[in-house]
Amino acid sequence: MIGELLPATVAAVETTVDPAGATLFPEESALLTRAVDKRKREFTTVRHCARQAMAALGVPAAPILPGERRAPIWPDGIAGSMTHTAGYRAAALARTSDIVSLGIDAEPHGPLPEGVLDTVSLPAERAWIAASRAESPDVHWDRLLFCAKEAVYKTWFPLTLRWLGFEDAEIGVDVDAGAGAGGASGASGASGAFHARILVEPGVSGDRVFHAFDGRWLVRDGFVLAAIAVPASHPPR
Repeated sequence: MIGELLPATVAAVETTVDPAGATLFPEESALLTRAVDKRKREFTTVRHCARQAMAALGVPAAPILPGERRAPIWPDGIAGSMTHTAGYRAAALARTSDIVSLGIDAEPHGPLPEGVLDTVSLPAERAWIAASRAESPDVHWDRLLFCAKEAVYKTWFPLTLRWLGFEDAEIGVDVDAGAGAGGASGASGASGAFHARILVEPGVSGDRVFHAFDGRWLVRDGFVLAAIAVPASHPPR
């Protein structure tokens, strides 16, 4: 599913199970000495996906360790992003000659816990959520907003090495023509695009300035997914 949201230059790998043969590098295993089984499985499987994506790009397998603010450290010349939630893990990687930054996120397709929406949303976002609920009540638009903002942060941080709060980006959403919600689980799929406007000082990376990001979203099989890929050839915004 996640590959549908990304350019062909991105190697995307996903799974809904934790394969028995997935292994870690010693440096990665050392990070899990006190982790519970659930955390170990998530950590291992998402790195298994990432190494499959490395192989697809012709990149030798390497440990994926957390760096500043726990953002993954990728091999030189590689941009990437990982996500995991209950029943789903995915990784997306690309060469920086094609894509300078990636952000993917997956969430269960259900409502946000009570009180969370007010914490993560802006008034304009709550307005479009209310309007969208009236038109398509089978899509959990609040969860889609959260998912999109997570993807924005994962894209922003590697470019800028700066924190970005939920209140620091405003999301607008479009729905693909003819996309159906498919009931409460979104089984048949709803999809569209989203635009993220950065509300703080723009991000700077090299000679590029980032005021906004554009991404894609998808609801299917009980999950909501969001993805952003910033092309290397994209002009400064």
